[in-house]
Parts: sequence; structure tokens; C-alpha cells
Amino acid sequence: MIEVGKVATLEVKKLAPQGAYLTDGESDVLLPSKQVPEDVEIGDEATVFIYRDSKDRLISTTREPLIYLGEIARLKVKEMTKIGAFLDMGLERDLLLPFHEMMSKPEPEDEVLVAMYIDKSGRLCATEKLYEYLESDSPYQKDDEVTGTLYEISRNFGAFVAVDDKYSALIPAREFGGEAKPGDTVTCRVTGVKPDGRLNLSLRKKAYLQMNDDASMVLEMIQGKGHLDFTDKAEPELIKKRTGLSKAAFKRAIGHLLKAKQITIKEDGIYERDKH
Repeated sequence: MIEVGKVATLEVKKLAPQGAYLTDGESDVLLPSKQVPEDVEIGDEATVFIYRDSKDRLISTTREPLIYLGEIARLKVKEMTKIGAFLDMGLERDLLLPFHEMMSKPEPEDEVLVAMYIDKSGRLCATEKLYEYLESDSPYQKDDEVTGTLYEISRNFGAFVAVDDKYSALIPAREFGGEAKPGDTVTCRVTGVKPDGRLNLSLRKKAYLQMNDDASMVLEMIQGKGHLDFTDKAEPELIKKRTGLSKAAFKRAIGHLLKAKQITIKEDGIYERDKH
């Protein structure tokens, strides 16, 4: 069966000025003349990729596309139009990423991570909604550091990530503070592997390692502003808004700085300790 978006090995049934007609015994498809080898004969086999031309007719090519049906690839945006983005998939015809399948806001020359699917009209299209196309058999384990593309954000669930642009992962909402957006590359720590193999991630390191980074960040804020006009007794929402840290993480960072005698806490806020 000749299927759009897939590779097929077909037999040359007929030669004509416009090219070679290939068949699987049930249906035929044209291989344009510019791609037909000079010495081809009826009965020869040809391995081709099947897609649709600009008039939505089935057509084949011996060129290798950059993406196949049901697979994920990173493609360059060639043009933005009223219906979406056209992506370079390595063939004569570009691949449409419709607006309703976008999760990021791409611009021409950007590279986007997409999967290829067939729309209701039988045409090949791209989507940035990758969840169902990602694999769940990653080699990663708890506490491994991984890198991936953030492709979707859910207020209820968190941020969905394609680790290595291949494996399914989630930064739970409680771990995601909105620091990144769809299309961004993120480096995370694996906090767990679900029974189905999908990964749970955190943008933060283990607490004792993260504390050093948080403490450095808080000290830089104090030095830049002269002082912080709130303390670790402030409401969690205020601390989160001003520092990006949870109250617990902020208290750990402040405790670390106090122990190192780098800060002092007063009624009106937190100050860098006088070094003299």
C-alpha cells in the first residue's frame, strides 16, 4: 500500500515524458522525470518517499526528506504566512506548521522541533504538540542531568520537555516557575522515572548543591540593590515574585549566607555584612 509520508519500494510500471509511473500492484504514483535514472527500465525497482505536490496529487521522490510520518525532527522555518509557518523538510515542497499546532512563536530562519502527521485532508503537516510522538524508554535514571526542548506548558501539570529531542519528560508544576518558554532548551535533573518510563524533571539541582547557587544569586541581588527590603519571614508569594525561589529555598540560602557571615538581617530587610 502506498502511504503518504513513508518510504516505499515500488516497481516501474510505465515510462512517460513526465516521468516513471511506479506501482505496488494496486495503485500507481509518479516519479518526476528529473529524478528518473537514465538507464531505468520497466520492471526495475525504485525506493522513494511518498508525499503530495502543490496540487495535492500523490507524487514520489528519490530525495531523502528531513522528517518522516510519525517522527520528530528539528526543521528550519522558511516563511511565515497567514495560515502558519512553512518548514524546510528537504524536498521540493515545504511542510506546513499550522498556527493551531504551534506552541512557540517561531520566526523565519528559526529551527523548531516538530512531528509529522496527516491532517483531515490527507496532507502532511507539522505539529509542535509532541507528547504522543515521544519515546518513553530513555536510558536515564534518578539524579542524571539531561538536556531537552521545552515544548508545552500546562498550568495544571507543568512543563513538558522532549529530552534529547526524543524522550518524554515533565517538569511538574510545583517545580516549574515559568523561567522558560516553549522552544527553549533546558538543562534539568531527573527526579524520578515513572512506571511507564517517562521522566520527571526539576530545573533545580539537589538541595545541598542548589543552595550554593541560590545563596550566590541572593547575595548578588543584595549587592546590586544595596539591600533586600524583606526578610525570610515574608509571605511565600512575595519571596517567589521577588527572587524566583520558594520560601524554603530562600530560607536555606539566607541561612547559608548568615553562617558564612556575609549578610546581616535587620527589621527593614537584609544587608550585606560590613567586611571591615
